[in-house]
Amino acid sequence: MFPALYLTRAEDGATRAELRTLSQSDLPEGEVLVRVSHSTLNYKDALAITGRSPVVRSFPMVPGIDFAGTVERSSDPRFAPGDAVVLNGWGAGETRWGGLAGYATTRADWLVPLPAGMTAQKAMSIGTAGYTAMLCVMTLEAHGVQPDAGPVLVTGANGGVGSIAIALLSRLGYMVTASTGRPEEAEHLHALGASGIVDRAALSSAGKPLQKENWAAAIDAVGSHTLANVLASTRYGGVVAACGLAQGMDLPATVAPFILRGVTLAGVDSVYAPLERRHTAWQRLAAELPIEVIERNTRVIGLGDALTMAPHLLDGRVRGRVLVDMNR
Repeated sequence: MFPALYLTRAEDGATRAELRTLSQSDLPEGEVLVRVSHSTLNYKDALAITGRSPVVRSFPMVPGIDFAGTVERSSDPRFAPGDAVVLNGWGAGETRWGGLAGYATTRADWLVPLPAGMTAQKAMSIGTAGYTAMLCVMTLEAHGVQPDAGPVLVTGANGGVGSIAIALLSRLGYMVTASTGRPEEAEHLHALGASGIVDRAALSSAGKPLQKENWAAAIDAVGSHTLANVLASTRYGGVVAACGLAQGMDLPATVAPFILRGVTLAGVDSVYAPLERRHTAWQRLAAELPIEVIERNTRVIGLGDALTMAPHLLDGRVRGRVLVDMNR
């Protein structure tokens, strides 16, 4: 028997979330059974738990888009009992039961061996948000953005993706500007590595199709008017890596930045990224993200606490990462 967050849909369509005790026989079929030691509370998990957005495709559902733990049973020769593994994406918590539970079943193709020197706690302190941030950094690098190119803007700077993106970029030698709606967090953002801070209000409303060229590149986790303004203020030949929709899914922009300044908008998908790219991202995170940065940027909660934390996260009242310890 093990605890799990359990989502059901009421007759009126509302999502009901509760902490339940399940047995392994309740789990869906899977090639690998993992004893989950740590998971996280992500923006998408909070949407699922509160029902504010229809991210869950079938009910009942155990949310949790990522987890880390130890293999207990495997029908695939690539994994054996005792192996430390991490999973994120592949529809976990949306179309298939996820990681906010004591156990999870999964396909072997979706698992990544935990990199040497990385604990399950560190992996989930980084989590999908940090992994996505690394994919964004890799995307900028692949498009030729070098540290000497000029300032790189990171939107949603106090969120999971934004905060780790700042830490990664600054340690690679980039000059980082953080966009946030919480100026009281300036000290924290500077500690992560931001050299400048802008108020998100300057980006979150409708703006001109072309604006002053400020950014050599950007990582955007916000979307909507913010992304449109980031594109409009990116320098000639600059690159914007887009990975989120905290403000909205819409993009009220024009083609002007693309055809007049040669700006590149590069989409970053963390859910279905190829296995080789995942391995690279996790290996780099293990090597390039200092533990003190992770600890300073993470709060630890128990599984049941996720129910009350979810609305706070959606309301922008949570800084950095939220680690869920199954033994807490």
